[in-house]
Amino acid sequence: MGMRLGLNLGYWSPGDNFADQCALVEHAESLGFDICWVAEAYGSDAATILGGLAARTRRIGLGSAVFQLPARSPAMTAMTAATLDRMSDGRFRLGLGVSGPQVSEGWHGVRFDAPLARTREYVDVVRLALARRPVAYAGRHLQLPLPDGPGKALRMTVAPVQESLPVYLAAVGPRNLELAGEIADGWLGIFFSPETSGDVLDRLTAGRRKAGRTLEGFDVCTSVPVAVDDDPERAADLVRGYFALYIGGMGSRERNFYHATATRLGFGAAADEIQDHFLAGRHREAAEAVPFELIDRTALLGPADRIASRLARYAEAGVTTLAASPFSRSREELPHVLTALAEAAARRPGRTGATPADTTSTAIEHASSGSTSATPAGTAATTSTPTRSASTATDVSATAADPATTEDPELT
Repeated sequence: MGMRLGLNLGYWSPGDNFADQCALVEHAESLGFDICWVAEAYGSDAATILGGLAARTRRIGLGSAVFQLPARSPAMTAMTAATLDRMSDGRFRLGLGVSGPQVSEGWHGVRFDAPLARTREYVDVVRLALARRPVAYAGRHLQLPLPDGPGKALRMTVAPVQESLPVYLAAVGPRNLELAGEIADGWLGIFFSPETSGDVLDRLTAGRRKAGRTLEGFDVCTSVPVAVDDDPERAADLVRGYFALYIGGMGSRERNFYHATATRLGFGAAADEIQDHFLAGRHREAAEAVPFELIDRTALLGPADRIASRLARYAEAGVTTLAASPFSRSREELPHVLTALAEAAARRPGRTGATPADTTSTAIEHASSGSTSATPAGTAATTSTPTRSASTATDVSATAADPATTEDPELT
């Protein structure tokens, strides 16, 4: 399977607006990107934005990355997924995640316990509803209808366009990775290093084996920061605040799953230093403490040729969809980052042309010779994200939010 490109739109931060987001997604669609993922935390919700994007686009896939399990009942999630699939003419993909204890208990008022078992039952009920079968389920955590009451096993009145709407799970820890392989159609990852990806794929494969399947047809999708600059070190400076926020500020000192991920990648001492600075309010020092090597292993940095080479490593490591999180000096430059990425993808080493599963790459090759030009190398020099203005980028405390995409307490 050829590796496809996607866009990770993230979630809104102060100063964002829907018009800018639409323009970026429409540009990604014109370049042949396969999908746009939209996130939610405790601000903007993903479903509303996805509905708007469904009306503004025609070909690009649209996915939630993720809908938080504690935010919606599984029946409500199935209703939303079916509606979005109808609105988009069959382009929706349902990404789910457990969120984390601070958001689950502090924002949604839902106890954060037994996340693996709850996820399994939740997906069971969602699939039952999407199949338009009577929703009767007797699990440990979910019981529908409620026993000894007037409830009735109902059948959803609206059917999705897709006969089997794809379900993705966001996962970090080993046991959650296996669960994703077992019960989902794809995995949503973050801080993925091609050089140390073997354990991730082994866990996903183990889960597929439990279900009597292989990784064939399973979408290994990871979010990857992208920053274009002649100097990779300077490009890394664009995303230091992003790494510091996740490693240092997502969760408590005792439970931060991104800190644990950095530790598993071999950067435990640096992760401790980043966290110490961040939790003490020294956000700039936290960003400066992020090692270039960690950023370089989990992001796409530098000029087009270097990015093309790294794209080849992601493809060789088994990634089937690379969801780009573009970083630039300003929002106006973000489309140029996507164009540069598309051009790099079209000429990455080892590409031998599109296969039936690689139609997006064909579109990218045609788009890269079109009228949109890439940002000249060297123009990106400060921190910004698709969902954060340049003026707030260095003040990571202003956007410190749990992205609710990949948190997993089952780290052992």
